Amino acid sequence: MALNYEELKPTLIWKHFEQILKIPHCSGNETALGEYIISQAKKWGLEWKRDDVGNVVVSKKASSGKENAPGVILQGHIDMVCEKNSDVEFDFGKDPIQAEKKEDWISAMGTTLGSDNGIGVAAALALMEDDSLVHGPLELLFTVDEETGLTGATKISPDFLQGKILLNLDSEDEGTFTIGCAGGADSEIQLPLKRKDGTGGEPFRLKLFGLRGGHSGIDIDQGRGNALKWLTRMLWQADKKSSFDLASIEGGNKRNAIPREAWAEIHIDPAQLESLQSTFEKSFDNIYNEFKAVEKDAKFTLEKSEAKKQAPLTEDSQKMFLDFLLTLPHGVISMHPEMEGLVETSTNMAIVNTHADHAQVINSSRSSVASGLEATRNTIAALCQIAGADITQPEGYPGWTPNLQSEILQICKDVYSKRFQKEAEVGAVHAGLECGIIGEKFPGMDMISFGPTIEHPHSPEERVHVGSVEKFWDFLAAVLIELA
Repeated sequence: MALNYEELKPTLIWKHFEQILKIPHCSGNETALGEYIISQAKKWGLEWKRDDVGNVVVSKKASSGKENAPGVILQGHIDMVCEKNSDVEFDFGKDPIQAEKKEDWISAMGTTLGSDNGIGVAAALALMEDDSLVHGPLELLFTVDEETGLTGATKISPDFLQGKILLNLDSEDEGTFTIGCAGGADSEIQLPLKRKDGTGGEPFRLKLFGLRGGHSGIDIDQGRGNALKWLTRMLWQADKKSSFDLASIEGGNKRNAIPREAWAEIHIDPAQLESLQSTFEKSFDNIYNEFKAVEKDAKFTLEKSEAKKQAPLTEDSQKMFLDFLLTLPHGVISMHPEMEGLVETSTNMAIVNTHADHAQVINSSRSSVASGLEATRNTIAALCQIAGADITQPEGYPGWTPNLQSEILQICKDVYSKRFQKEAEVGAVHAGLECGIIGEKFPGMDMISFGPTIEHPHSPEERVHVGSVEKFWDFLAAVLIELA
């Protein structure tokens, strides 16, 4: 149904969220949203500052009589993952996101919504505006480029913040307090390719689409398919039974998203087309049967290609390319031995791009144990050595070690149980949160993360539960009163 923001509660959060959806803010393009935040600070007479990378912090004085309360930092990131379905015409650089309401959920029309972390940002903006709330001194920290590498948090200078309590507003399950997260790091691979002279048979595109994708940390244990891995399996199996020439493989565009679509440009002798089509159908059906409970909408097509015809790979290069992608690890490596249901180590085959003389492959790995992350990246490096590929493994970001004796955790647990007559859950997430970096930069910072219920972030299925946003705001206000 059409979305009327004025009917949603709390009014101030949804008012600001509506404005956020109108402002382009993909990772790396957050300047305009930063300007909107600054304009609101100026409007309400609040002090603000912006650092060289674009992080903004807005300071709000304590309520009357609460000047001696401890300083509290409320933090969220202003960038979003920009994903859309292939059949949707949408330009994230200029088009406002179109949201709709279905029952008690808000989602976007064929694109990511940006409730991660747009609702947290909107809550901070609402706090800037709302003078009816009781609180101590506040710092409202808005960081940039969280989704592609936690860049904003990494670049914060030691004098940018004063408070010693941090409320991160970037969790996605109302009623759950997050007190730990995984660290992560990427592996950037270049696999050499050699091509034949000439272009061979007729050009076709084998395309996989309709997979659910999702967050490469939060959703990695949900049994979802990786379009690049499916495509590779189909090509590898066909290469053993039929004849075709591979020119390129493409898929994935975000390091922290499970690829939903992938395609290969192949050259086919028309006499082999019917046999190859049958081989692909059997291979797809077998893979689909493994994932049918989760990937009901997955499909593939084999159609004449309109792309510029490239020379195909040599036989040896084609075999190495497919062997390498088939062997490259993806998915859950291990589960946490003490926290039930928590992934400890995983890796995501995120992006493949084919160039004239090499293939670029990006693999993003996570672990709550430093040695587990190192072992996973060592496995990838060893595979590269076998395949003759070059690998670069940049330094990653730290995890956040849970502290069950945290004072802010105890306060939040007490407030939640009194407010809602039930106990909040406490846990950690298999994803990167800026708390790990901020905690390392500001030793002694007492931190907790919470938020409304958001499902399927980083995919066009993303949606936020309206009722949970109201509970999130109610709880946030109550915690600030308690801390004052």
